Amino acid sequence: MKLKPAFTSMFVFSAVILGACGNTQETSEEAESTHEEHVSGDLREETASADSLPKFLADKPDDMKILYQAAAQHQELLENIPCYCGCGESAGHTSNYDCFVHDNKENGAVVWDDHGTRCGVCLEIAAESITDYSKGKSIKEIRQNIDEKYKEGYAKPTLTPGV
Repeated sequence: MKLKPAFTSMFVFSAVILGACGNTQETSEEAESTHEEHVSGDLREETASADSLPKFLADKPDDMKILYQAAAQHQELLENIPCYCGCGESAGHTSNYDCFVHDNKENGAVVWDDHGTRCGVCLEIAAESITDYSKGKSIKEIRQNIDEKYKEGYAKPTLTPGV
């Protein structure tokens, strides 16, 4: 899916505005009823498809919902882009895609990951990558740009295979 130019600038703006990694509070009763919680602290929720967003996004800004949906639609791209927030070590992520989607089931169901809802670095990397891709840049070019931009002052990148 190619994004319209208006959406691309909104992604970059949204990622910057949404801020740095933080916590969203949820009662343990709410977590048990709708989500599966993991050792990393990330919540995961399965929906029937990428067209159905998880409930943990219900109270989030529309821009974040749009970015989550765009991330799910750009699996090949984001699986080739590392994340520099430290989630490789803390959550076992292997790419920026993992910050948004934990698993894609054979039946089309998606297991979402809420990590991206609490981390501006994850959101920014996804937004930049999707924006550049929609402008015609190759995955290899995008990867090089992300690696260069985040090589200093950020956590170790995820162990994302090269393109």
